[in-house]
Amino acid sequence: MNLIQKTLLILFAIGVETIVAQVSPDCINAIPVCNNTPVNGGTNGYGVDDFSGTMESGCLERTLTGSIESNSAWYRFRTGASGQLGFNISIDVSEDWDFSLYQTNDCNNLGEPVRCNFFDNSDSNTFIGVGEDPTGDDLNVQYEEWLQVEPGQDYYLFINNFSNNNAGFSIQFSGHIFVTNPYDALDCSIIDSLLGPPITECDGNTVQLDATTANASTYNWFQDIGNGYEQLVGEHNPILQVSNSAMYRVEVVRPTGNLYSNVQVAFYPMPVANPLTNSASCSGLQVFDLEQKDLEILGGQNSNDFLISYHLSMDDALNGVNSQSKQLTTSPGTQTIYARISSKANPRCFDASQSFDLINMETPQINFPTEAYLCGFDTGAQIGEASPNPNYRYQWSTGQTSPSIMVQQEGEYRVTVTNEQAGLLCEVTATIMVVRSNPPEIQDLLIEDLSTNNTITVMTASNRELEYQLDDGPYQEGHTFYQVLPGRHTITVNDPMGCGSVSEEVIVVGFPKFFSPNADGSNDYWHIEGIETLENPIVHIFDRYGKLLAELNETSPGWDGVLNGKPLPETDYWFQLTYSNLEGERMTAKYVNNHFSLKR
Repeated sequence: MNLIQKTLLILFAIGVETIVAQVSPDCINAIPVCNNTPVNGGTNGYGVDDFSGTMESGCLERTLTGSIESNSAWYRFRTGASGQLGFNISIDVSEDWDFSLYQTNDCNNLGEPVRCNFFDNSDSNTFIGVGEDPTGDDLNVQYEEWLQVEPGQDYYLFINNFSNNNAGFSIQFSGHIFVTNPYDALDCSIIDSLLGPPITECDGNTVQLDATTANASTYNWFQDIGNGYEQLVGEHNPILQVSNSAMYRVEVVRPTGNLYSNVQVAFYPMPVANPLTNSASCSGLQVFDLEQKDLEILGGQNSNDFLISYHLSMDDALNGVNSQSKQLTTSPGTQTIYARISSKANPRCFDASQSFDLINMETPQINFPTEAYLCGFDTGAQIGEASPNPNYRYQWSTGQTSPSIMVQQEGEYRVTVTNEQAGLLCEVTATIMVVRSNPPEIQDLLIEDLSTNNTITVMTASNRELEYQLDDGPYQEGHTFYQVLPGRHTITVNDPMGCGSVSEEVIVVGFPKFFSPNADGSNDYWHIEGIETLENPIVHIFDRYGKLLAELNETSPGWDGVLNGKPLPETDYWFQLTYSNLEGERMTAKYVNNHFSLKR
């Protein structure tokens, strides 16, 4: 919270059984409350219709009962100082409660409420009210803005149970007014009694009841713990020290007539803050869930009875101010978080003795590949971190604890990498898939030539992801190369996962699919185009039986379809291209071995 807030117990439903309920369903009998006044908070019906059939009052509308009220409780208070004022109504998370607040001293002239809230409790909030949710929940829509009050202002508070489920409620007044005026923020003169208003206190403390009266001859004190008033033997002084919850009565004996006064005193358990262990906020997490610390501080105490809040300083924890959201935004380095556990019934019963360090630690990063291949008949593959952080621990699903391991079988391997400091952990788990594979293999090269866009398509023996390279160009994912220039080229297929590569030399040339040597000046000679890019190229032409018919080089005009001066018949003929490689060896162009047709 951004504003200083202290809380004052006003009302609690689930308390000591001997306490007499103080609930009024009608405005005219509204229960007066002031500093340190306990009141039970159960509701049952709505008595008379305090809104006289009105359809709506502020945010509240008429219900199926025919009235704005369903199961109502009315309270009144008067301000004794100026400043910021609010209140928190503690409710069961499964119940639907509404409230409205009227600034008036006349139940017959309530006017419009100065604060009003009707939202159902679909978010399972533990508080509704005016000001700020003491749990640190900034998004609680069941809270209205703070009041700015002046001394002597009268208010009526209407609380309505709409759900008919009734576990009771409690009210805690709050705001800066209780810092500046801790004892007279609310005016107790509206409660006219010798012993004053009802009192709450924490177990282990005592309450002093003062019945001092002029002209009194003696005092008789009584106690009611549920079986009626019984006199306290030996107690005849004007002041009585009490340490138990009960209704107390004093009889003041005077010559002018005896005076009687009753007061309710309620003691509530003092919570114990159990020790908290330090925690880690791992990098990559922008928030730390403080709620996970609740069980630690509670120990075996009932979470329904206490409010746990977390603060950034000891003073804030002691004063119950500036509570942090349970989803705490983390900061670099180490933060000390101070915890406060207080009674929902009486927030003045609290323990703020415990704290813990929230250490912002680095979460390990997975920088190694999560896929690996066993290539061919390899004996194994190395997986894991090659450059480990010496401060990290490694735990493999195989039981090994080294940063990297050698594996011989395909399958799924898991490793958990842990950064531990002073017993605090930040860890990440990675899964590495190991697949057995074989080095790439080129099955065929499909060449489309004799066009303005020569293409080479690489056919492989695997359907896994490979990468392809033409000569010294960049690798590409696609297995087809476009606009390939005529000449000698090298095709390389590589396994990007490290299972090797394979290369093939290919010749891109063009040749006519047919020729017609009829001396008409068109297609009279057959030759391969582009062989001038090769070293010492020779083209051999064969018939279907493999008989050599002609031999051409890069300077030959071409074959005219004649053998030994005789024209050969129309049919298909085959050819083969050879050339010298860079080492001077004679090579046969592997993918240029085709046939063509002679037509007359």
